Amino acid sequence: MKRVGFCGVTDWLDILKEQAKTGAEMAREVPATLANPDISRDQVKKLFAALEQQAEFVEKLRQVLEANDFEPEVLVAAEKLEDRYAELAASVAERLKAMRGGSAPTRRQ
Repeated sequence: MKRVGFCGVTDWLDILKEQAKTGAEMAREVPATLANPDISRDQVKKLFAALEQQAEFVEKLRQVLEANDFEPEVLVAAEKLEDRYAELAASVAERLKAMRGGSAPTRRQ
């Protein structure tokens, strides 16, 4: 297998697959966590920070994949994952904003 940079091709693809799995889990867990009426503002802040950290990692991963000329499908998968984390972080930020305003977020149908 051809080595690319300091990490092999398979290594980067494995990292992307693992991140995609984590992203799917987060997509299920974050809405349920935010729906908990007993969640504290501090917990929401920590969740937001964790999502931001994941988003930054995936952004760096996407940049490495782009720099190493990975196939367009791989780059699209990384971009979708990056978007997923951004959307999750936005939903957490919305909940935090609602908590600061003293009102509970309303569910959209």
